[in-house]
Amino acid sequence: MQQPRKLHPQTLAVRIQSSKTVQMEHSTPLFLTSSFTFDTAEDMRAAFAEESDDNIYSRYSNPTVNEFVDKVCALEGAEAGVATASGMAAVFNSIFALVKAGDHIIFCSSVFGSTHALATKFLPKYGIECTLVASNDTASWEAEVKPNTKMIFVETPTNPQLEILDLEWVGDFAKKHNLIFNVDNCFATPILQNPISFGAHLVSHSATKWMDGQGRVLGGVVVGRADLIREIYLFCRNTGPSLSPFNAWVLSKSLETLAIRIEKHSENAHYIAQKLEGHAKIKWVRYPFLPSHPQHKTALKQMSKGGGILCFELTGGKESGIKFLDALELLSLTPNLGDTRSIASHPSSTTHSKLKEEERLEVGITPGLIRISVGLEFADDVLADILQALDKC
Repeated sequence: MQQPRKLHPQTLAVRIQSSKTVQMEHSTPLFLTSSFTFDTAEDMRAAFAEESDDNIYSRYSNPTVNEFVDKVCALEGAEAGVATASGMAAVFNSIFALVKAGDHIIFCSSVFGSTHALATKFLPKYGIECTLVASNDTASWEAEVKPNTKMIFVETPTNPQLEILDLEWVGDFAKKHNLIFNVDNCFATPILQNPISFGAHLVSHSATKWMDGQGRVLGGVVVGRADLIREIYLFCRNTGPSLSPFNAWVLSKSLETLAIRIEKHSENAHYIAQKLEGHAKIKWVRYPFLPSHPQHKTALKQMSKGGGILCFELTGGKESGIKFLDALELLSLTPNLGDTRSIASHPSSTTHSKLKEEERLEVGITPGLIRISVGLEFADDVLADILQALDKC
């Protein structure tokens, strides 16, 4: 018997769909239902006993949500996945479902502000010990491993300062110490980087960002090794951070254009980053594919392009940062990224404002740091707006 052709993950992201209904629709339908019916009591019993794949209740599973998860699994090369109501729900559940009081987790220090809060304020309340270690200080990582260390959690590129962690090294480190290797892959997306190929066991995303790509809906997803996902699924099924079918439908359709969008976002961001280097009012520009990036070689090794985010440090500190944002005419000021529209933010006073000043400085979030999420506009128009705003700082 002839074997079916092996399709590229990007093709699967376009072609994976829920089973057709009797209407034989071409575009997948939206299953807006809270529950599903059964022909017999035996069918219902079998579904609850997990002797069949029948859907029961949309908090447990839903065809539209399943389709979205299947597409992300194809793109990441994962065995299974779970969708959640937001990116932070994915991050939290990927951790909390697998650890218990007395366990220890190592985090890279340069994580998103809410993830930092999980590690420093919330997980310790439940007896879970957390240590934040400088992202590329490998000696410190080794020194922090304890008998009760259970997991390692990293972001790369990090938010917002775009540090790049060597996923190959982290994968070897996790294997050496028998740790669950958990990666937030939101900034790179599976189009640019596949942590599972470097040994990651779990990969989480805020689907709100690049996966949606148009600032419309909230969503999250965690994919990875089937046995770990099974535990996360059971935790989510009982605690209820479920993704709405409508949001899943939007996200599933968005994944069909993710590859081509990320290519253009990356092209625009790289171009703008190159043009901003050397500007008199900027101390430095950070972008993974710039030769000046401290981990440039690592980025080239594990990413196919540099992504749609760049950041830079203004010479005038916080005052210049505020003036810069207020002077922008085209770019949006909003607490999001990964949109078709370019977005500027000042992390010190927004996404990481809840951190103490010394905590921000420890992870490179300085008063003059500006993060730009580069959209799909004509790149020179975005650049012109940034330059005129710099003139007014």
